[in-house]
Amino acid sequence: MPLIRPDWPPHTTLPPLARPASAGRQSLEVPKLGVAGDRNNHDPRAAPPVASAKPCSRLTFRTHSSDSKTDEITTLPNGIRVATESLPGHFSGIGVYIDAGSRYENEALRGVSHIIDRLAFKSTSKRTADQMLESIETLGGNIQCASSRESLMYQSATFNSAVPQTLALLAETIREPLVTDEEVARQLETADYEIGEIWGKPELILPELVHMAAYKDNTLGNPLLCPRERLESIDRRTIEAYRKAFFKPERTVVAFAGVPHAEAVRLTEQYFGDMKAIATSGPQPAVEAQDLSAQQQITPPYPTSQMASQKDSRLMSKIPFLKNLSTSAPRSATVSPLDPSQIIPHPLEQPIDYDIPSHYTGGFLTLPPLPIPPSPMIPRLSHIHLAFESLPISHPDIYAIATLQTLLGGGGSFSAGGPGKGMYSRLYTNVLNQHGWVENCVAFNHAYTDSGVFGISAACGTQFVPRMLDVMARELSLLSTETGLGRLSEIEVKRAKNQLRSSLLMNLESRMVELEDLGRQVQVYGRRIPVKEMVRNIEAVTMQDLRRVAKTVFGGEVRNVGQGSGAPTVVLQQGEEEGVTLKEIAWTDVQERIAKWGLGRR
Repeated sequence: MPLIRPDWPPHTTLPPLARPASAGRQSLEVPKLGVAGDRNNHDPRAAPPVASAKPCSRLTFRTHSSDSKTDEITTLPNGIRVATESLPGHFSGIGVYIDAGSRYENEALRGVSHIIDRLAFKSTSKRTADQMLESIETLGGNIQCASSRESLMYQSATFNSAVPQTLALLAETIREPLVTDEEVARQLETADYEIGEIWGKPELILPELVHMAAYKDNTLGNPLLCPRERLESIDRRTIEAYRKAFFKPERTVVAFAGVPHAEAVRLTEQYFGDMKAIATSGPQPAVEAQDLSAQQQITPPYPTSQMASQKDSRLMSKIPFLKNLSTSAPRSATVSPLDPSQIIPHPLEQPIDYDIPSHYTGGFLTLPPLPIPPSPMIPRLSHIHLAFESLPISHPDIYAIATLQTLLGGGGSFSAGGPGKGMYSRLYTNVLNQHGWVENCVAFNHAYTDSGVFGISAACGTQFVPRMLDVMARELSLLSTETGLGRLSEIEVKRAKNQLRSSLLMNLESRMVELEDLGRQVQVYGRRIPVKEMVRNIEAVTMQDLRRVAKTVFGGEVRNVGQGSGAPTVVLQQGEEEGVTLKEIAWTDVQERIAKWGLGRR
């Protein structure tokens, strides 16, 4: 089924199924795709022709065709997977998807995913940054790079005739970037401004903080938005270490929408076929004495025992990367500077555990109060998110989760209305239409490869925050109730399933959504799930399934591989008001208020 990518940055596009509706917008609205756009202001005549790479010869491929007979997957000898979807039209979609993102970052690489997508389509070994932008403008269409928690995506929509040139540009920016100090410094400066802007907008920063609270200090809780204190630690060398860790053929999928499979395989072989996996960094074997002279001009990026022996032994304890601090050996003793027993790898060269499971912790985060708006016309609001651990994207019940999200729906206090826009969803009929003090209330679901987060976000007047939390908890508890007026009904379940199916099919009419869906599914499942199969799975969801899944998720009974705590996650930012003294809300009070509705574990 289509993957849900709710992550940063906010301009990226979400695939269709279970796409969370943004506050104040209708749930079926398709966000516009981001483009390289405003940078393409250069004369295209100055751009050099796109160079062609030499194709590999006599290679053996493994090809798989899905049941839909319209898409195929081929694995090249170096491990790159090529996926195609047969779609007629004048435009084609091309995407390169890399298994990278903030969940895989260690301490040394924290925040780099936020920076690296902004370094795309800059200078390469073949052209300057201006020439790259001119080449993009010449092609027409749009081109973009975006990072999420579990993927780094390079995507383009272009004319059918320009597919080879477009893939060549994607390959060039992925494989041959210069990554100059000037470019890195410029993007760090831009990121610093962006961080300040986003932290002032609760609707943007609170979803990020939900992840940080839900997965405290691990994997999915790693910040997708680079922490400001990390900006000074990121330089060209850090970027290269990130690329070395993740830009590997076995972690790469090249997807095509609207390109014949044989042509797609040929082009991928031409531009990516010679891409080799970069060996995992680690201690190198000792260098022979006769070879040391050739390395005298090379200064290791971290201390070695030979360097340390030239200093007073009292300084040994201050050298951070040495395991052996003993000075009992005679001064005449010599040790190879690359002796593995004497060196701990530099932090940037520490191996990364790609398979560490995400561990859901739950928790409570509060932000400093929002200042009073400068205009009295702007409402004074407090923002609150309530969430629980949900199911991973590959779980069979993910269709029930998507149906629950659609059934809850929600939106803003003002809506243009109209059929098919979710006006009969529960958060509209039970919350927005019943409580005039609620500004917006929306259900969200973030699904990942081994976990997920499901909850409700809301904004209301500051004095109503405790009541708002009760209202949100009540709506979640009613989903598993079998008796009473608030229990699920067959008509609303059918309505939610129809709306979900309609949303899925309409979103897949977008070439770029179809492309991303293809690439991410191959990344996660190793195959493309046909649309008919997804529709059948949606139709098969029953009211009993919804109650069972709701009880599992909101009761804190989810058993993912990371063995989560089952506790609720709450993120709160109150808004200041004239003459009102804000009261601090204790986590124990929040837990008791949620527990009385039978939600979560403590």
